[in-house]
Amino acid sequence: MAGPVPVAKSLKDIYTEDAIPTQTARWEALLKQFSTNYGGLPDFVSRSPGRVNIIGEHIDYSLYSVLPMAITADVILAVRVIDDSQSPEGCYKIRVSNILASRFPSHEFDIPYESVEIDAKVHEWTNYFKSGLRGALELLRKKHGADCKPKSMEILMDGTVPAGGGLSSSAAFVSASALAVMYANGEHSVDKTALTELAIVSERAVGVNSGGMDQSASVFSLRGSALFVSFVPSLVARPVNFPKTNPELSFVIAQSFVTSNKQVTGPVCYNLRVVECSLAASYLHAVLDKTTSPLPKDAGPLGLSLHGFHDIYFANSKLPIEAQLTELISLTKSTLTKEEGYTREEIAPVIGMSVDALNERFTSTIPVRAEKFKLRQRALHVFSEALRVLQFLSLLESPSSHLSADSGSSTETFNQKLGDLMNETQDSCRDVYECSCPEIDQLCTIARKAGSYGSRLTGAGWGGCSVHLVPADKVEAVKEAWEREYYSKMELSEEQKEAAVVVSKPGSGSAVFVVEGMGVV
Repeated sequence: MAGPVPVAKSLKDIYTEDAIPTQTARWEALLKQFSTNYGGLPDFVSRSPGRVNIIGEHIDYSLYSVLPMAITADVILAVRVIDDSQSPEGCYKIRVSNILASRFPSHEFDIPYESVEIDAKVHEWTNYFKSGLRGALELLRKKHGADCKPKSMEILMDGTVPAGGGLSSSAAFVSASALAVMYANGEHSVDKTALTELAIVSERAVGVNSGGMDQSASVFSLRGSALFVSFVPSLVARPVNFPKTNPELSFVIAQSFVTSNKQVTGPVCYNLRVVECSLAASYLHAVLDKTTSPLPKDAGPLGLSLHGFHDIYFANSKLPIEAQLTELISLTKSTLTKEEGYTREEIAPVIGMSVDALNERFTSTIPVRAEKFKLRQRALHVFSEALRVLQFLSLLESPSSHLSADSGSSTETFNQKLGDLMNETQDSCRDVYECSCPEIDQLCTIARKAGSYGSRLTGAGWGGCSVHLVPADKVEAVKEAWEREYYSKMELSEEQKEAAVVVSKPGSGSAVFVVEGMGVV
């Protein structure tokens, strides 16, 4: 899994066979439009896909393992390195445009060598490119010295990952941008782990405090496999194959068409959950740790995580991790007893801080709007979801106790066990973590009645996408039920109708394609 990002010689190295005709037309249109915009062909195209999270929702920023997979939808950036003689002294030039020029206007920037300024308060599409640029430059300067001068570039973007749709369009854009900058500046062997880590940090520059699952899935994924991503003690991703089942299983992704933009809604949704989980870790550690030492800093967005508390609490334990998580669920219920949430004034003395110090430590870098913090619910979701991920992984990797040696026999019990775990995740996201919405709940209910084994939101939540584990022979029935009971009641464009439901196969991760003429296959 580790190693350099692959350099593709053909789209067949990137996409499944059934996607080649559509992708060939799309990529050729990108090259043609680049030539129209900039007067010549690009040097290369960087590519990073979106992802769907199979299980492990909202636990990556608490540093617990997750199980996503890449999808075919992606961000592609056509790039050409240009002479920077037209730029003011001490600057390099970035010209960036979008295939959808009417929605995403072109920009030209003269950027000082020493810094890349990003205003996270301004919701501007090019901020995602800038964040990838800034992260890549930091890595380049670590490798080549502080006087490393970045190249000027012309860029044309095309993206098929729906923005705000729960499929990690932002992570795909940032990862593709960072990869483009690295490659344009002479790094033709870009390490996957380094790219993932810089993309994680880079996306935080636009006000999204993601945990790392999205970027890992975008960069590391292999065609045909899910990805088990761990963050402790360091970032590790490994492929996980699905066993053969009868009936065969399909992952079906359904859009709710409720848009949730993490950058815009963060203070009351996504980023608030990050703060609540960090506060829960500090509170549990302060009450339950017998050493009275502070919780050590870790790789979480705020430097503190529930996994960090977990590690300290069970430092000398030989219990299996599943048993540890079960005990943490019980401890959370007995320690964090206030269902209505905790005020700053209630939390501060327990963790040994003044209210001002708490605000400085937890909410100055991640602005939130909340009077009370639901520490109990957030910790309960994280610990129970972390346990579900391990149970799901165990089923995939040790299916023998649920699958007959005869591959022709039914695997209904096995299939339903996978689905039950996904359903439990949705229940927790809706009732405990409070990150679902009525539309997602409705899509899940409709799908289960029509034959889905398991249905749940995927992505940040509060809208976006849902993912469903459906027997192959029930896919059409599920799609028809959604059309009849959900989509037919909405005013959707033809483009939206086509994108509403996708039957997805696990796709490949980030890649670079070197352009040699107009041919791409």
